[in-house]
Amino acid sequence: MNGFVLGGVSSSVGKTVATLSITQALSDAGYEVQPAKAGPDFIDPSHHEAIAGRPSRTLDLWLEGTDGLRRNYRRGDGDICVVEGVMGLYDGDASSTAMVADALELPVVLVVSAKAGMESVAATALGFQQYAETLERDIEVAGIVAQRAHGGRHEQGIVDALPDDLEYFGRIPPNDDLEIPDRHLGLEMGGEAALPTDALRAAAESLETERLVEVASEAAEPTSALETDATAAGEPTIAIADDEAFCFRYPATIERCREYGTLRTFSPVAGDPVPDCDGVYLPGGYPELHADALASAGTLAELGDRASEGLPVLGECGGLMALSQSLSTVEGDRHEMAGVLPADVTMHDRYQALDHVELEAVDDTLTAAAGQSIRGHEFHYSSASVDGDARFAFETTRGDGIDGDHDGLTEYNSLGTYVHVHPESGAFDRFLTEMIR
Repeated sequence: MNGFVLGGVSSSVGKTVATLSITQALSDAGYEVQPAKAGPDFIDPSHHEAIAGRPSRTLDLWLEGTDGLRRNYRRGDGDICVVEGVMGLYDGDASSTAMVADALELPVVLVVSAKAGMESVAATALGFQQYAETLERDIEVAGIVAQRAHGGRHEQGIVDALPDDLEYFGRIPPNDDLEIPDRHLGLEMGGEAALPTDALRAAAESLETERLVEVASEAAEPTSALETDATAAGEPTIAIADDEAFCFRYPATIERCREYGTLRTFSPVAGDPVPDCDGVYLPGGYPELHADALASAGTLAELGDRASEGLPVLGECGGLMALSQSLSTVEGDRHEMAGVLPADVTMHDRYQALDHVELEAVDDTLTAAAGQSIRGHEFHYSSASVDGDARFAFETTRGDGIDGDHDGLTEYNSLGTYVHVHPESGAFDRFLTEMIR
């Protein structure tokens, strides 16, 4: 599967719209497109899936390591992979877009805003290309897509100014229909506000589709396989919460669960009973938007009873919030949650943590053995106040966690963390094996 990386000159330059327009153009040309996202984001991939019709792959060096990133890329299925970058091309100390492109050995197509420039667009692109030469990485900036560029004289001025070794792959014209609306804590999810196909197809007419196909190249191969106990795991049954409140999960996590055993989904918002299972996974999402339904539906109360009986339950971010004693909204409304963990969670107007995270396990727990370090990502607008006798599974080496020094509240055989882990790190494998010991 050949591919290329769409890197931006900055955040908010229009990488997602460019990715979706290119995906639509390639699909209309008869190519099966596998979308991917550099970085740990959940929202942009939901828009990718809405247009491409297949889950977007998460590519993050911090979460997965070089081999894990390459393995996850190769789990994709398609003729060509379009990898949307994160922030600006070179931004980020843990897993920048440039670092991902280098690890995969894929060329970069640079998204440059042409809203108020022509020759300056070329100068910006040339600077990004030459800056790659100062790094100890092999990064090929192959050319540009001009975002918010008009046709005619505007477009021609950009093309004429580009040096010979920077390819022009077309433009994304200004169009209010090509704006993803904001919502609570960020952009709306792809299932809520997928961009209109007509607008994407109009943008696609201004793209050099076949040139993009020609620049795509084969990604580097991993040098090792992820060690797994799947054959000896005893085929556990895993129940995963799956609804509007619990929607932040990586496709690779679902794949990993199916490799190990039987996967069952349920909706706490709808009041589904907890399935008969060996363990429960509560992914992140928006429990605060559905706190009233969660408090009244009865599923969380049942989950609390099952957890007190020893059922392994792993909650990440929104899952941690649901496992707590209570959840209070920004407006001050307090809602009872599952009551498994000794914490009360409060939502805030501003985010409380955003970073790549590293944790060291204090004792054996669901996702790590004592002394083992795991890596993940945190992004949350809530804070958790904990009881004085609360037990933490991890000390934070990097990141904020729950109290600045610790993450992973543990009670019974349950674990709630603010950190999201990726299965290529091995942390989720431990949960899958621990649930049947």
